[in-house]
Amino acid sequence: MIRIYPFIFILLWSSAFITTKPIVDYSDPFAALAFRFFFVAIGFYLFSVYSRNSVIIKKKNLIESILSGVLFHGFYLGGVFFSISIGMPAGIAALIVTLQPILTNLLSGPILNEKVSIKQWIGAFLGFIGAALVLGIDLGSKIPFLGLIATIIALIAITTSTIWQKKLSNNLPLSVSNFYQAIGGCFFHLLIVIFFTKAFIDFTPTFLIAMSHQIFLVSFGAFTILMFLIKRNSASKTVSIFFLIPAISAFMGWFFLNEILTKVDLIGFLIATIGVYIATRK
Repeated sequence: MIRIYPFIFILLWSSAFITTKPIVDYSDPFAALAFRFFFVAIGFYLFSVYSRNSVIIKKKNLIESILSGVLFHGFYLGGVFFSISIGMPAGIAALIVTLQPILTNLLSGPILNEKVSIKQWIGAFLGFIGAALVLGIDLGSKIPFLGLIATIIALIAITTSTIWQKKLSNNLPLSVSNFYQAIGGCFFHLLIVIFFTKAFIDFTPTFLIAMSHQIFLVSFGAFTILMFLIKRNSASKTVSIFFLIPAISAFMGWFFLNEILTKVDLIGFLIATIGVYIATRK
């Protein structure tokens, strides 16, 4: 059963790119994320109570979990949502974030003392090449400077969060850890809304459907699986599966949104798949 978790994660995480645009079309990105993680926190709290896991934890574990949530749910998702909301092409934003496995490979050695093999490096670069082919870089696109900065911040945040989560040894139940991470993300976006933006949410049926998808399938489903995989495997091997996300997102866009899927996309998907297999196989 555990072997299927990476595939479930890829499907759920890739689907998030399909519903991000409808959310930022009908809301301020930071207000939407604060709204999302308020309900995510409630959900994980109720699940913790149901599974009889105490949410009373040590101060050290509390700080670690909230900081992890600020990095992942705050800076990473906030950066991606904000960049897309101001006109950053979603494909280019995703391509920049797809550099994460390579950056993680660079840092996991000196920080986590993980040995990154030549095989993993070859797989990582093949994965990036495949992802780049699937996404396609439109050099004619107007890339907003703030959007570019926000996406780079998102890249640094998700890489740092992954390594930080792997480095933690608090052994908290996933529901409890995710509860405090969601609180960290919620408060981060609330502060942004209070001091820097004019919050608005248009509760249209489209927004509610897209938000429900991201709360239940992405935050409850995909993120929990990701935290489980990070605990179980090395950080460098875990994040290698991210290279498949652009390809799967492209297929979902073709299936659900009638977006064009070219031969180059199919070649990129094949290269990315080979790269992930090389990087993650035992």
